[in-house]
Amino acid sequence: MTDKVLLAFSGGLDTSVCVKLLEEKYDVEVITACVDVGQGEEEMEKAKNSAANIGGLKHYNIDAKEEFANEYIARGIKANAEYEGYPLSTAFARPLIALKLIEVAEKEGATAIAHGCTGKGNDQFRFEAVIRAMSDLDIIAPIREMNLTRSEEKAYAESKGIKLSYDKIYSIDENLWGRAIEGDVLEDPANEPPEDIYEWTASWEDAKDEPEKVSIEFEEGIPVAINGEMMPLVDIITKANEIAGAHGIGRVDTIENRMIGIKSREIYETPGAKLLIAAHQALEELVLTTDELRFAEYMSTLYADLVYRALWQEPLREDLDQAIDNMQERVSGEVVMKLFKGSIQPIIRKSPFSLHSIEQITFEDKETDQREVEGMIKHHGIQAANYQKLNR
Repeated sequence: MTDKVLLAFSGGLDTSVCVKLLEEKYDVEVITACVDVGQGEEEMEKAKNSAANIGGLKHYNIDAKEEFANEYIARGIKANAEYEGYPLSTAFARPLIALKLIEVAEKEGATAIAHGCTGKGNDQFRFEAVIRAMSDLDIIAPIREMNLTRSEEKAYAESKGIKLSYDKIYSIDENLWGRAIEGDVLEDPANEPPEDIYEWTASWEDAKDEPEKVSIEFEEGIPVAINGEMMPLVDIITKANEIAGAHGIGRVDTIENRMIGIKSREIYETPGAKLLIAAHQALEELVLTTDELRFAEYMSTLYADLVYRALWQEPLREDLDQAIDNMQERVSGEVVMKLFKGSIQPIIRKSPFSLHSIEQITFEDKETDQREVEGMIKHHGIQAANYQKLNR
């Protein structure tokens, strides 16, 4: 009896080639699955049609947008998770996709899960770490295992009559939280990115000519309303992408340090993520103590690093979630952000848990005796003063 293999499938070059490679080189029956984390109906339909055109394959389209927003992006917002300056999007989606693939594979009685990752990227780690931790399924990576180049893949696809349903020259990964764009002329950091790679963001020149104020309300660290309208997090993210993108917010052009050690020029569009994380940080400044803010910054860096490095299953990530959730219980309130030509600035912050006291800070305060601070000042830096006296 031929073994069944579930292939993570998008309908692009890599995964389309993998279908025939799995059938011919690995002698298995291929079932395909595409997990919807916000890449759009057109992309999901493309995957479904491609699976049918390649060989009438049994195919699953799995809607995971709500789960992605509520269980993964929400954690990213609460942690202010950015890796080397950009909000993580692909890295947050991969663990969820892997878990959905495991569910389908076990349902179908598959012996392995296959993917189309090359041996140079991060996604091979992200898929395989979860699959190994959460199942006993084997893993097949045809492109990596056969050491295929992109040119060789294209030639193989042509020889097998595989009709690719796209004409993109870039490698693009898109979900609710962002777009990642790489490949072709973008590989050389000496090349300026062409304007046509961007779909979610206007250039600063073409951005709106008038500033816009956007109100975002949070409950325990999670956005619950935008401009006074309560809505599910999926819809808030979509709305934030539209608003911030129109103002040229969210473009990131970075030299990224990949997990295998190489540097890679990567371009991201994360307008909604930039807006929501900036608003969240502005609210945290109002309600958290100095020491909490310092520790939150440390946890944010560590959290993003774990997610980026394919360690979603790491118990420390779960520990951090608990600490962050406890801290976020007071991160509730409203923030108004001002957007204009790529800039983003908090202008209003309100919270029932605010630690800011107008009575304490005002220059008109007569209740607090300013003279009481003199003794504190005399002792401030006393050890440093003694050191300087001894050594001057």
